[in-house]
Amino acid sequence: MALPLEQIRRLSEEGRHEEAREEFVQLAALSPDDAIVLYETACAHDRLGLEAEAIPYYVAAIEAGLDSCYLRGAYLGLGSSYRAMGLYEESLATLDDGLRHFPNAHELRVFQAMALYNLSRFHDAVASLLNVIADTSNDPETRAYERAIRFYAKNLDWRAADTTTRADKTNMQSLKSPPE
Repeated sequence: MALPLEQIRRLSEEGRHEEAREEFVQLAALSPDDAIVLYETACAHDRLGLEAEAIPYYVAAIEAGLDSCYLRGAYLGLGSSYRAMGLYEESLATLDDGLRHFPNAHELRVFQAMALYNLSRFHDAVASLLNVIADTSNDPETRAYERAIRFYAKNLDWRAADTTTRADKTNMQSLKSPPE
């Protein structure tokens, strides 16, 4: 007989992760349609580095209609677990799906960039990270270059030598945002 959900959560909070995982597995077997139990079971596996075992629980939680307050984490956990298992296409598809549901989820974009890197889509990976930096940095020195960072995210291969007119060069120099 599995412990109640709150008791299992306490085991995890106390650092008794293996015990919690075992209890979550039992509870998930008793509640195969409970999206939250399935999600927390996936997380318990993930916490212990058992990504292969976490994947079916993440998939089942999402398919069971996981509430949006957990769904974002489920997409991240599933995408990350696929990536850790070397399933890069599945990782990217999962993270892309997550971004369709949560377009402003910067953490999904960072993991998406890692999957893109693993698929040798280096340009897309760096562009994605540059956009995350432009969107999230609070560093005033980085913020001063936001326009340039966004330009380069779209034009990573651009070179000053490619600019043919003085006006083009002047336009590129203006990419540094004025200090606020």
